[in-house]
Parts: sequence; structure tokens; C-alpha cells
Amino acid sequence: MNVIEVSNLRKDFISYSSRSGLSGAFRDLFTRNYKVLSAVDDISLSVKQGEMVGYIGENGAGKSTTIKMLTGILTPTSGTVRVNGMDPHKQREQFVQTIGVVFGQRSQLWWDIAVQESFRLLKKVYRVSDADYNDHMGYVIETLEIGPLLDKPVRKLSLGQRMRCELAAALIHNPPLLFLDEPTIGLDVLVKLKIRKFLKELNEQYKTTVLLTTHDLTDIEALCERVVLLDEGKIVYDGKLASLQENSVEGKQVEFQFLANVTEVQLPHRREVSWEKKDGQTWIATVDGDERAVSRLISEVVQRNPIKNVRINEISTEEIIRKIYEEGMATS
Repeated sequence: MNVIEVSNLRKDFISYSSRSGLSGAFRDLFTRNYKVLSAVDDISLSVKQGEMVGYIGENGAGKSTTIKMLTGILTPTSGTVRVNGMDPHKQREQFVQTIGVVFGQRSQLWWDIAVQESFRLLKKVYRVSDADYNDHMGYVIETLEIGPLLDKPVRKLSLGQRMRCELAAALIHNPPLLFLDEPTIGLDVLVKLKIRKFLKELNEQYKTTVLLTTHDLTDIEALCERVVLLDEGKIVYDGKLASLQENSVEGKQVEFQFLANVTEVQLPHRREVSWEKKDGQTWIATVDGDERAVSRLISEVVQRNPIKNVRINEISTEEIIRKIYEEGMATS
């Protein structure tokens, strides 16, 4: 079952520009210069129940605009959107009962009252029964370790404490679909680890579908098997993260640490292999090929020279994404 169905979705914004000088200002009174900018440009997307999908791209790629259309905040210029079987804009009151949203830059908690009072207000808004609230929120509060924070005003919480409470607030009604827009922005490593662990457990226990947008690609690597890559409002990749890592960057690096100094003459030379010296005992081979080519090279090197250590250097997802964008800009 698909919880998100998007077809040919588009969102245009009109950008006005002012003419210079007094005469230009006078002309602007009657006619304005403008151009139409497409923040989201004819995208189609579907997300199955229980999936955790990373929605990534550079600033201005259209990620937040897409999220706002999927949650009913913005109306699409064209195309169709179905989320949890509903039109987010036309069936808004019924629809918001089925989603949770966390915007890293915005708060849904009341600033001057205790966290638990905000929770009680949201419980009334979503019409959650006492039994459901106690059962589900007991688990959320314990797992996110926010029990000691419940009687504190939101304004007295640190950023990490507030974001854990924001996440709990979005889950008061136990929604089947959770939208996270930069939920870990500005947080320290320990808080990020807690949030990632909680989201994994939530997905496993309740089959909660998660659509995550973030600039922190370690969040994506830790949580999402599937990624959707957006560039200038268009989807340029939609598939498994592992496939993106395997196929998007040519060449693999193998670092050899020998027991004694080795010269380049002592190393095997193939057309698909280039060598770089790190120090007398350490050489790095860049292999233009798959795992079989890497395996053949390692076997040949080990037969020729005593080895202290061999390490295959994984290319980071961040490097992969950077390369994709650079190639896209070069061809555009």
C-alpha cells in the first residue's frame, strides 16, 4: 500500500524585480517585471507503508516546498497529491489527524508553559483518549528520555532537549506517517544518536512511514535504505542508497600498509589501477572496477610483498552527492 502518491507535481512562484531610478519606480506602479520560478518541477513519487525515505538535495532544490505540499500547507500549481488516501489541501481537517510533522526551524510547543501542558493541549486537539495517550506516550517519553523535562517551560530547554520534545509532540496521536524536515539541525552527536535510535524503534514497532529531509547525510545512512535526490526541483535519483553508493562514483581506493619500504616497481601495474605513495611503507591504489577487480589486485599484492594491513576506503555518501551535483552543473 502506498501512503504517498505524487504525480506530475509542480509548484511555481512569481518573483518580482524593481526597475532602478525614479522613472523605474513610476513604471513599476503600472507594470511589474517578473519571472516564474519552479521550486518543484513535475515530479512523480510514491512511498510505501513502513518505508523510511531520505529526501535530499542542496539548498533551494525544492525539498521543503515538497514537504509543505504533502502536508497541505501549500497548494500545488499543478499535478496530483494523495497522502494516506486523501488530498492534503482539500481534506485538511481529517488529513492532519493522520500525519506528524517536525520542522527543525519551527516549534509546535508553547514557549512559556511546561512541556507536559503542551502535550495535554495537543492531546485535546487530536482527540486522543486517556488510554491511548498513556499507552503510546509512555513509550515515547521513556525512549526519548524526556521524563525529567516534562515540568519545565520550553524556553528553558536546550536545543537538543527541545527537539526531543518536539518529536514526542508530533507523535501524540501515533500517526502512521511522519514528516521530518531537518530534525537534527544544530544538535550534538549524542542527541542525534538518541533520535536516530528512537526513529528506528518507532518504525519497527508501529510500521511508521518516515519521509526525512536533512543536510546531515549520516542521518540518511543510519535510517534510510531508499533515497530521493532532488536538483533544481527535479528528481535526479530515486532508489536504494546502497546502489547509489556502488554505482555513482567510479573507482575504489585500497590502502596497503607493508612491513617494509616498497617501491612502485614492486607493485603490480594494470590499466585499471593507479598508485599513490603515502609514505615508504604505505601505498594507495585507485581501482577503476568492481569488487572482483579489487579482489584480484589485493591477491596479487599479497603474493608479492609482506603485508601489515589492507584497508578499503569507502567513499562517503556526501562525496557521492557532491560528485552528482558537479556533473549535473557541468552538463547543464
